[in-house]
Amino acid sequence: MATRNIRIDGDSILRKVCKPVKEMNFRTSVLIDDMFDTMHAANGVGLAAPQVGILKRIVVIDVGDGTPLTLINPEITEEEGEQLGSEGCLSLPGLSGNVKRPMRVVCKALDREMREITVEGEGLLARAICHELDHLDGILYKDRAEDGLYETE
Repeated sequence: MATRNIRIDGDSILRKVCKPVKEMNFRTSVLIDDMFDTMHAANGVGLAAPQVGILKRIVVIDVGDGTPLTLINPEITEEEGEQLGSEGCLSLPGLSGNVKRPMRVVCKALDREMREITVEGEGLLARAICHELDHLDGILYKDRAEDGLYETE
């Protein structure tokens, strides 16, 4: 396992739509391990494959609740409520912005063993799921920021 370089805003790969994963193989398994290592080393709560230069529909999320998630080919099937909150992104270091997201989401995906799973998230987990899934479609949170971005310490 290793950390990978995180692509920064301005890198064209961050604006591309990712391709679905058809099968789990050794390279994809290593990618997932590396994504977790990279996310944790950067003190993030989520990371999408294009952020490390890979155009696959894979995200990893760890909001600190003891249940790290690997979501392969994820899609949101339900949304409920609304929350407005500050977001940052490992691909836009030192910046934050206020973004409206659903308060609750239900996400259908495949897990690391390519089994179908359903994840229900509220609050921070819902926000992280939405944020990371946007990356898979070439959308950055700054595109959704209510009042633009501001510098963080």
